Amino acid sequence: QVQLVESGGGLVEAGGSLRLSCAASGSIFSNNIKGWYRQAPGKQRELVATITSGGDTMYADSVKGRFTISRDNAKNTVYLQMNGLKPEDTGVYSCNLRQGLFQSSIYWGQGTQVTVSS
Repeated sequence: QVQLVESGGGLVEAGGSLRLSCAASGSIFSNNIKGWYRQAPGKQRELVATITSGGDTMYADSVKGRFTISRDNAKNTVYLQMNGLKPEDTGVYSCNLRQGLFQSSIYWGQGTQVTVSS
């Protein structure tokens, strides 16, 4: 089993920055994909960014150039540095880990609230 615990959310003014962290523990394979997703009130959860064990990254168009995903494999931790925050970035941010055959084992954290005031 795998546990994911996020931290770093909070309230920030537009244009500000936050750094989210997600620490993983348990039975974690060396080959995995970690990601951040977010869900705004009344909207479906959407992908924000992903990063593979090898460091390949992918971003949603809405956050490109503002957010940076990174990982520390030794600490089993993934980070999301968010700069130039906008009110539309408000939501619950959850981290995700996929591993195993076809990356079919999927785990989620409990989520952390990010609120950006205008």
